[in-house]
Amino acid sequence: MKLLIIGCGGVAQVAIKKCCMADDVFTEIMIASRTKSKCDSVKEEMSGKTRAKIYTAKVDAENVEELCSLINSFKPAAVLNVALPYQDLTIMEACLRCKVHYIDTANYECEDTDDPVWRANYEKRVKEKGFTAYFDYSYQWDYAEKYKKAGICALLGTGFDPGVTQVFSAYAQKHYFDSIESIDILDCNGGDHGYPFATNFNPEINLREVSANGSYWENGKWIETKPLEIKRVYNFDGVGEKDMYLLHHEEIESLAKNIKGVKRIRFFMTFGQSYIQHMNCLKDVGMLSTVPVNYEGKEIVPIQFLKVLLPDPATLGARTKGKTNIGCIFTGYKDGRKKSIYIYNVCDHQECYREVGSQAISYTTGVPAMIGAMLVVKGVWNKAGVYNAEEFDPDPYMEALNKYGLPWKVDETPVLVD
Repeated sequence: MKLLIIGCGGVAQVAIKKCCMADDVFTEIMIASRTKSKCDSVKEEMSGKTRAKIYTAKVDAENVEELCSLINSFKPAAVLNVALPYQDLTIMEACLRCKVHYIDTANYECEDTDDPVWRANYEKRVKEKGFTAYFDYSYQWDYAEKYKKAGICALLGTGFDPGVTQVFSAYAQKHYFDSIESIDILDCNGGDHGYPFATNFNPEINLREVSANGSYWENGKWIETKPLEIKRVYNFDGVGEKDMYLLHHEEIESLAKNIKGVKRIRFFMTFGQSYIQHMNCLKDVGMLSTVPVNYEGKEIVPIQFLKVLLPDPATLGARTKGKTNIGCIFTGYKDGRKKSIYIYNVCDHQECYREVGSQAISYTTGVPAMIGAMLVVKGVWNKAGVYNAEEFDPDPYMEALNKYGLPWKVDETPVLVD
């Protein structure tokens, strides 16, 4: 199978290397990015370590015509988008025109939130949905009928969260519950990279997400909170006790639609006080703004400039120690009796680095990206239209997690989050 991978950042490099390891599935891999030298470097690193033929190309992921030209010349079975969420729609459009399957790890976000056309559409969606997050699935779900008519599949959000957490939900629904009442998604990073301040994935995306209003789903509607307003403390297996905060996250919207009867869905992520203090300071002085400012006759976007100054997440692997614990606590009923379980994965930063030269945050996203692409190209998860991970049979995905480096556990007596 031929696979075109767009992007060559930290997550992308994990996905590329894991695809190369799965050379019984991916026989030819094209790596394409705006910076071709990054692609060439990964190709050189994997030389002699895989039977897959690796090619590289330069492409502007925001240019549909350029993407179509590359797709039509390489003729892949599918396109794996591990570029920026800003580029989801152009890559989806190119796949639609070329009639090839599409896979990504995170939902669409608009880069220029001051754009008047986008702003009008956004304000309309805020009224419809009741939350003010700059990102949601609706822009990509709008492609559903077009993809169905074209006979191609779009698999959205096959990272860890979104992605694995949704597969955990489908697995719990299939094997453990007659009905699920609540889902609490917990994302704990117990790693230490030694820097005063750094983000574990793309700084621009990470800081926009964390500094935004939080929200959760309860009794059929969205409830919005102020940034980091809701805090809980949880004792994580393999990590220990950590502060965690409620955020808005895209898979809540998807799970609310697809897990029938669920009454509440929340998403929590852990942060240390140093991270929060740095972020709040940067926010207060305007460094997290996406609105261009004039500096000595040139326009710069503050958060993009900040991204240049911060450590590149792809370089954190060698110095990050500790573990992650990411999973879902479910409550519901089975055979008339109330029950709860926690399905989760514990991942060690240094073990990830030894395998693929990455810290665990990139690893836990890049491995599921490969698994999603594998299931689509093999036809295991493949039906025409636009789908999220929980809309397919979870069993082959869960088996692949164990096989390719993200083994999971089930705790049938978890401590619940109040």
